[in-house]
Amino acid sequence: MAEKATGRTLNQVKVGEPVRVAHVNGAGPLRQRILDMGLTRGAEVSVRRMAPLGDPLEISVRGYVLSLRKAEAACIEVS
Repeated sequence: MAEKATGRTLNQVKVGEPVRVAHVNGAGPLRQRILDMGLTRGAEVSVRRMAPLGDPLEISVRGYVLSLRKAEAACIEVS
């Protein structure tokens, strides 16, 4: 089943809300780094915490915890 893109990105997700990765935007090393961390199409992700000023985000993906900057999370479309 194909994931339907909603136009929403990971930096817009509320804490505790489970979502799935629909698409990773960007090019070059940043995109490859995001994919290498396991944020590929269909991966279930949830935002665990946000820093007081909103940057960085702590997310849970594939059984481990990962921190991302808001700019990196903005490259990840979710559904």
